[in-house]
Amino acid sequence: MTFERESVKHPLAARRLSVSAVNYPAPSIARITLSGDELEGFISSGPTDHVKAFFPDPATGVLTAPTMTEDGLKRVGEGKVFSRDYTPLGFRSHDGHHELDIDFVVHGDEGPASAWAGKAKVGDEIVIAGPRGSKLLPQGATHVILIADETALPAASRWIEMLPTSVRITALFDVADESVESYFSEELNARMDAQWFYRRDGLGQLEAALRALGEIGESTFVFLAGEATTLVPLRRYLRRELGLPKQQVTADGYWRRGVTDADHHAPIDPSDPED
Repeated sequence: MTFERESVKHPLAARRLSVSAVNYPAPSIARITLSGDELEGFISSGPTDHVKAFFPDPATGVLTAPTMTEDGLKRVGEGKVFSRDYTPLGFRSHDGHHELDIDFVVHGDEGPASAWAGKAKVGDEIVIAGPRGSKLLPQGATHVILIADETALPAASRWIEMLPTSVRITALFDVADESVESYFSEELNARMDAQWFYRRDGLGQLEAALRALGEIGESTFVFLAGEATTLVPLRRYLRRELGLPKQQVTADGYWRRGVTDADHHAPIDPSDPED
């Protein structure tokens, strides 16, 4: 079976938004709710969509970000740009009030995004650009396997929420410790057969669990995302050892250990690019 995933484009926009709420679905994950009139018309229709978030300079507090002009997005100001890509977790619009949720993994002041999210309070501003487009759900899948670390839990949430209830969901989560298991709501937990693995217990757990799933049928779609080097042996097993076609497997390295602001569009394994 060849899975079809339709791609759709969205109008390009950069939106200056303010924080309206801060919650913690897990101790290490901050859920920042952003609001503003500029969210009118926001579209995100695929489970793997991403937006680019622009943050204030941690040293000066100055927010340098693009603005929309007749010629497209244009940078405004001479300050240093601090930006990262994030999954738009949820969007709500009611009676002219618009809200967008974005989850941030918080790990102190190591990076501009974590530093901002860990201290975010109501009224703080950031700029959100995109999404430029969406890749819709794979048509014809009867089973979806989700593999994710903390950075990809929002994408996993979108998959679970968007998939028809007739689709079986298996999830393998690679997280720091058991505190992250509070991330999903009871409703989403009930939709999947999930296994949680703690990095403190050592390497190789994800690959062993993936292999233990046994045969992966032609109507099963696999989505894996998180730290790029961790995903390399998993992708190699799926694509090379099992011989699954690229249309059946999406592997996205959201970050790379030891690399600042890694490009998640880059191949997770440069020595074995997609064919």
